[in-house]
Amino acid sequence: MTAPNIVLFHTHDTGRWIQPYGAPVRSPRLQQFAEQGVLFRDAHSAAPTCSPSRAAMLTGQWPHQTGMNGLAHLGHALTHPDRHLAGVLGRAGWHTALVGMQHETDTDDPDRGRTLGYHEDLGARDSHASSVRGPALDFLRRDHDQPFLLNVGLVETHLLYENEWPFFHPAADDRWTATPPGVPNTAETRREMASFQASLLAVDDLLGELLDTLDDTGLADNTIVIVTTDHGLPLPDRKCHLTAAGTGVLLIMAGPGIPSGSPSDALVSQVDLLPTLCELVGLDVPEWAVGTSLVPTLTTGEAVREETFAEVNVHVEPEPQRMVRTERWSYLRRYIDGRQRLPNVDASAARTVWEAAGGAERPVPTEQLFDLVLDPLELVNVATDPQYRAALDEMRQRLDRWLTDTDDPVARA
Repeated sequence: MTAPNIVLFHTHDTGRWIQPYGAPVRSPRLQQFAEQGVLFRDAHSAAPTCSPSRAAMLTGQWPHQTGMNGLAHLGHALTHPDRHLAGVLGRAGWHTALVGMQHETDTDDPDRGRTLGYHEDLGARDSHASSVRGPALDFLRRDHDQPFLLNVGLVETHLLYENEWPFFHPAADDRWTATPPGVPNTAETRREMASFQASLLAVDDLLGELLDTLDDTGLADNTIVIVTTDHGLPLPDRKCHLTAAGTGVLLIMAGPGIPSGSPSDALVSQVDLLPTLCELVGLDVPEWAVGTSLVPTLTTGEAVREETFAEVNVHVEPEPQRMVRTERWSYLRRYIDGRQRLPNVDASAARTVWEAAGGAERPVPTEQLFDLVLDPLELVNVATDPQYRAALDEMRQRLDRWLTDTDDPVARA
């Protein structure tokens, strides 16, 4: 058998708000796919912002190590674009193709594919599922004489507000829509989440067509499929926020060497994806990759990490922050005064409600510690509570050690 193919299917701003994670939305093909592979219930991005998250996932490095401290279309860039997954696989004999969304280089760069190491940019009109569909399916239907990487990126489920078409997906009926925990339940926010549902169904339909085409072409048995997103929902206290509402991501994998119907509670990071794929396809893990292969977790359920990290540097405005998370604790540290940076909160109906209620005026502590057993929504900061001093000291030490080990510039500022 030839080396496995890889299809990486990723969305924008979806978090874990899909049916297989128990969210009250419909995504039947995502549910079916989860039942065929491994779903990671506790997966986290390395940053709750778009380009840093994707750069970390596709290089196996933390954002500050990649050079991608902010958004690619605002001038931030990979220091070593050759470390991208496309280049790693391309140099090892895979044919690499990109279709639709990427955010690891300027989206207006006509050479974006070659910059990142892709052999082909399949040239979708834009990154909507409706535009990506044809080129992606046509690629899978080709005769393939070498293994391939197909990176399928969608703009869905980004930006929900109506004035920003084409991101908005009209929804016919918002009467039965739920808002996520912590989001005010108003007519405006329900309508916004109904739009999210419509957007998610476009994602779901395309994933189903891709999976059906893999079956029809005989490629399914030798193709690893990964479905993920970049970070949490684009709503206040989520995107650009270092609690699980911002860093928590869907991550589902299926294919050769991956058991079916096996959800995992293991704590994992998207920086683990590149090392995992290298091991699954028989390549040495690049020396620069700091992530840990999840193959032991996939095959035996063994956890491979006891802590993970995430960071914010700049989204629209600078807002340097760091986070360390274990099974029990989450610790956040801000390197800037404790006020909200409103430009870092995406415009939405939920933001309008939040801002009108004074959400932008709330102070933000420079240190936050959350007990993930007693406070799983990370709402009650116990960093100043004396009974949590031992946990606070432990988590401070974990973060400080990581800052030193990764030579994080924020610690030298």
